[in-house]
Amino acid sequence: MANGTTVSNGVNVQALLDARDALTKAPEAAQFKWRAACEWKNGTHSHSTVESFFGLGEEQHRKTTFNFDADHPEVFASEDKGATPVEFVLVGLASCLTAGVAAVAQNRNIQLKSVTATIEGDMDLAGILGIDSEVRNGFKGITVKYKIDADAKPEDIEALVAQSQKRSAVYDIVTNPTNVTVVVN
Repeated sequence: MANGTTVSNGVNVQALLDARDALTKAPEAAQFKWRAACEWKNGTHSHSTVESFFGLGEEQHRKTTFNFDADHPEVFASEDKGATPVEFVLVGLASCLTAGVAAVAQNRNIQLKSVTATIEGDMDLAGILGIDSEVRNGFKGITVKYKIDADAKPEDIEALVAQSQKRSAVYDIVTNPTNVTVVVN
């Protein structure tokens, strides 16, 4: 900001920069394993929890266990007890990109007033329903639309979003192949 006012978007950028420096010196500590546990309830309804992860060379435990219910909507003859798994992917992408916008804005001394992301994923159900084996099971495309009110020029706001994309783990996961191993014990 040109007027010298301190920007506060709620992001401790100095801690992030310090972590980057520390992990540059100790790259083994940068190896993380994120986890979620999922239990089937009934029909297409499942319940997942997130409570611990491995990072900084040891097990880490969250202050809170986070709970998520997933299901399919009634139009699929389900009970609609939670968001669909594909909607969780959209939430993850929007949340990761938005966190990045806040962090980059803080680092670039840009005060945010409001940030809203609307995200849509286009999908042809002919794939997952087995109607057409040529149709992809996943999204054909995802569109993220931002409305950002900030003390910045439009091109600076666009640069915030571009840098957020560049550093977003979920954007990378969605836009690049990821090896997935499924094991039955």
